[in-house]
Amino acid sequence: MPTTLRIVKRKPTFNVDGFLRSGGAGTRIAVYQPGDIVFSQGDASDSVMYLQHGTVTLSVLSGSGQEAVIAMPETGAFLGESSLAGRPVRHETATAMTAASVLIIPKEQMLRLLHEQAAFSDRFIAYMIARNIRIEEDVVDQLFNSSEKRLARALLKLAHYGTPDKTHRVPPRISQQTLAEMVGTTRPRVNLFMSRFRKLGYIDYSDGLKVNDSLVTVILRDERVGRRTSQTG
Repeated sequence: MPTTLRIVKRKPTFNVDGFLRSGGAGTRIAVYQPGDIVFSQGDASDSVMYLQHGTVTLSVLSGSGQEAVIAMPETGAFLGESSLAGRPVRHETATAMTAASVLIIPKEQMLRLLHEQAAFSDRFIAYMIARNIRIEEDVVDQLFNSSEKRLARALLKLAHYGTPDKTHRVPPRISQQTLAEMVGTTRPRVNLFMSRFRKLGYIDYSDGLKVNDSLVTVILRDERVGRRTSQTG
């Protein structure tokens, strides 16, 4: 009996950028250079932004003056989406780490698009679910892992570990102080760990900061020890 080859057509990926550009979404484009402030903590929360290109850092400043980097969104990310939940002001500061272009969507327009455009709504919901998963992972990381392991995980995330079409290079303007704020430790300790990673061949600086896949052993090392302990205990 002859075998029938059935061709399944894949549904094309929804083009958020093209949709927002062409759909009369009431957007405007803003361009930022490295170091520019996209929005500041305390600014009016009256829009949602779509990062067309580039990388930004999201940081928060406590009342005592302590600063922490809580995320580093890249091309394809949404910013300021908490405005949709009724927050009157921004709770974080967004700073361009690289040259960046941002589509700014007024809050009312964004709400209308989510109600009327199913494909766009699905894409936004998928983004928010993925972001919430990352937040949960970050909380677990902060609670249970050492600062060295947290740094290794942060570097692997920044270098897109496990993504074949990425160069495994960390954004060029990231400093050890920024890494320390992301990890929740001090810059001298980050410097110590980075020196150790370099000696072990986990990272190199031959053409900017490159993260080698072998850095994942720092994360797996403790997990293997934990499994052996549970099996022998």
